[in-house]
Amino acid sequence: MFTKNAKVDIELNRDVEQLIKTGGKERILPIVQAGEPVLRHQTAQYTGQLSRKTLDKLIDVMHTTMLEAPGVGLAATQIGLGLALAVVEDHIRDDEDDPREIAEFPFHVIINPSYEPIGSETRSFYEGCLSFDGYQAVRRRWLDITARWQDEDGNRHEERLHGWPARIFQHETDHLSGELYIDKAEIRSLATTENLEDLWSDDPVPTEAAAELGFTL
Repeated sequence: MFTKNAKVDIELNRDVEQLIKTGGKERILPIVQAGEPVLRHQTAQYTGQLSRKTLDKLIDVMHTTMLEAPGVGLAATQIGLGLALAVVEDHIRDDEDDPREIAEFPFHVIINPSYEPIGSETRSFYEGCLSFDGYQAVRRRWLDITARWQDEDGNRHEERLHGWPARIFQHETDHLSGELYIDKAEIRSLATTENLEDLWSDDPVPTEAAAELGFTL
């Protein structure tokens, strides 16, 4: 539990409160773009540095910002904050033949997350990133993982994730160690989101993997 023996960092708490205020009445924060140093730094483990009131407000504004973008995940680094915290959420869509194995992934706050692969199977699909706006590329990821994280109350969780939820979790967790999806993407597949939708959504993509249209994280 974060509330037990946790020491609030008064200066950091004040800075986060100021950050939250930049979201205005809409509670939407600007999203940091590739090239900003914060996206390449290892984040600090969250141990209760924020008051519970500030943490709750931060989670709320991150959730709102993610949905407005729109995206299915948002890491703290993407709003310029070097703490190991992210929010994720996605829902099943109408296309039952989607090869990405999309499954219901209700809203989660993932604090101090980590993962490890289960087995050796991987899948390659298009991915985008809110911090690499306007582009997508094919990225190979583990099909099944063991995901571990803490929630906003400090409770520890461990869950097996498969398919698209596993991809989302990997993408956001990697953000917190300073990695962007493009670092290990198939660069020849890089396309603007507009061209991807107009030219490649119904045709084979010239990469070693059969890739389908991605979503932004």
